[in-house]
Amino acid sequence: MEVQLKIKNKEGLHARPAGVLAKKAAEFQSNIQIVVNGQIKSAKSIMALMSLSLKHDQPFTLIIDGPDAQVAGDTLSELVNNEFKV
Repeated sequence: MEVQLKIKNKEGLHARPAGVLAKKAAEFQSNIQIVVNGQIKSAKSIMALMSLSLKHDQPFTLIIDGPDAQVAGDTLSELVNNEFKV
């Protein structure tokens, strides 16, 4: 499945939100990739997420494939839309 999202928090995807996203993504069995401007990276890797330098209001896509894809997509969408507040 594919989920289209935008970075909501003003600071973009810096170290703290990247860590929150990677940690949450790692809780799922599914393969979760993030796609930005043709780059495909693992959403389970904080370093990969930070290397994308996502800014406020920048769109990206999560590609999720696996047994818990729907739950992962819903959970990660909520996390992004709530500005990575846990």
